[in-house]
Amino acid sequence: MDDSLFNVYTDPEFSDKIEDPYVINSAKPIYLEFNEKLDMNTIADGIKVFNIKSDFKEYEVEIKITTKDNTTNILQICGKDNRQFSEGELYKLYIDKNVRSISGAALNEDFISYFAVNYSFNLDSSGITALNNERNMIICISDLHLGANDAYAELTENREHLINFLKHIKNSPNVKELVIVGDLIDEWFIPMNLNTFNGKTQAEFVKSVASNNKSVFEAFNTIIQEGNVKVTYVPGNHDILINTDDIESILPGISQARDVKGLGAYVPEDFPELVIEHGHRYNFYCAPDYSNRSITNTDSILPPGYFFTRMATSSVLEGRPKIDMSIPVVNKNELGNDQYLYFLYYSVWKTLISDFPVQEGLDAKVINTGIDGFNDFYSLKDVLPYQDSETGYIDTNLYHSIIESWEDRQDENLVQMKIATDEAILKGTLASHLDDQSNVQFFNNQDSDKKIVVFGHSHEARIITSIKDKNVKNVYANSGTWIDKCQHPTMTFVTITPSKTGNPSPTYVGLYQYVSEGEIKELNSQAMINL
Repeated sequence: MDDSLFNVYTDPEFSDKIEDPYVINSAKPIYLEFNEKLDMNTIADGIKVFNIKSDFKEYEVEIKITTKDNTTNILQICGKDNRQFSEGELYKLYIDKNVRSISGAALNEDFISYFAVNYSFNLDSSGITALNNERNMIICISDLHLGANDAYAELTENREHLINFLKHIKNSPNVKELVIVGDLIDEWFIPMNLNTFNGKTQAEFVKSVASNNKSVFEAFNTIIQEGNVKVTYVPGNHDILINTDDIESILPGISQARDVKGLGAYVPEDFPELVIEHGHRYNFYCAPDYSNRSITNTDSILPPGYFFTRMATSSVLEGRPKIDMSIPVVNKNELGNDQYLYFLYYSVWKTLISDFPVQEGLDAKVINTGIDGFNDFYSLKDVLPYQDSETGYIDTNLYHSIIESWEDRQDENLVQMKIATDEAILKGTLASHLDDQSNVQFFNNQDSDKKIVVFGHSHEARIITSIKDKNVKNVYANSGTWIDKCQHPTMTFVTITPSKTGNPSPTYVGLYQYVSEGEIKELNSQAMINL
């Protein structure tokens, strides 16, 4: 407000939108800051707090107002008798424009803002007091990347933390469901020279991962067998080939959400506004791909991201050597739009190879796959587009028709809102592009009824909110990762806490980090009204 007498803050300020209330911790007081000292005789009837119920009726609550450090321009508000405001509830803060300063200055207009009080989140066996032992919380974790060999697996140091976290999940009286949002098992992050399955079958590989992470799978299986917490698995790209029987063999009784081979989107049956999937469905480099079937003579779906990951694994283990990869030059030609798109595809691969050089170079046939029908040894040149010196035509050995097939590939993979090929190529390596798909595929899609979207895949834990038509709030959350080393927070998870049964209240979406034994750090929390 221009010329306003005061501003209100809770670090940061409350929201003026009822559909997007600012979420506070019940343990923290509410402060009002004015830029002039107040006439204290005007505040008793001029500052009020209302509890807003699901019918949007307002019920005034008794509050206690005190000055901070005897300074009459900073007020502290709490419930009567120093009580906290009730957790899980929505409130309106109202300040009448007749509240005045000692100089007689008044507000330009009434001040109205909204806040919701988050639950004092914990995974203790005693539970969250305000939920009265109600079991309604959904917890999402993703990108565990459990490997068969600790010499190169990405999750070893955090393994004990994960086991401890799962024990807390089992003992919490408030957790209804645990959703594993893809990349539980990693059959991609393996050095180039090693056979993916070590000469064995995929089923044996899966069991070797379970054996190498025995305590983790024991913790999962204890939860499943006890039956109080439903455990659901959604496939990711690093476990894109791991089938239903493979997962069942190591996690008997687990629920699995699948729609197309290598993909799955999960909508809890009692929560239709929520969808949970890994997110690789929308990624040019990681979505199931069908362009190599003439080479493999199988119904292969392995996308090019697999070959990049094999290269990147070797590069990391080699210390990302500073060597010139001598990448052949490919130039744009005038042979049509598809050729331009192949040039873009080449440009991305050139950048990736330059960023993750390997001692083996481009030509050596060292990528030992033994997976999904890729039974030969391959070089990086097999996936890097090349240019015919006479015609200028750009082509590639593997993924020969990856450009032309992108539209059909999206149809096969049940992508509702098509992503343009050039956008998919150029932005497919960006976490922000995955984040954007929550809007494109769901929130801005008129055929979608989803209000909450949870992805994994990018390893970048975050919450992004938006307000759409009819003032409807949408929340996108990425559950992050549990790998040992990440430039973003690791050991992160997302919580969805629906309204309390019999007492409709906000739905809360939270992003948390498991720090150590039982210690949890809140990274972000959002409240949604009338889901």
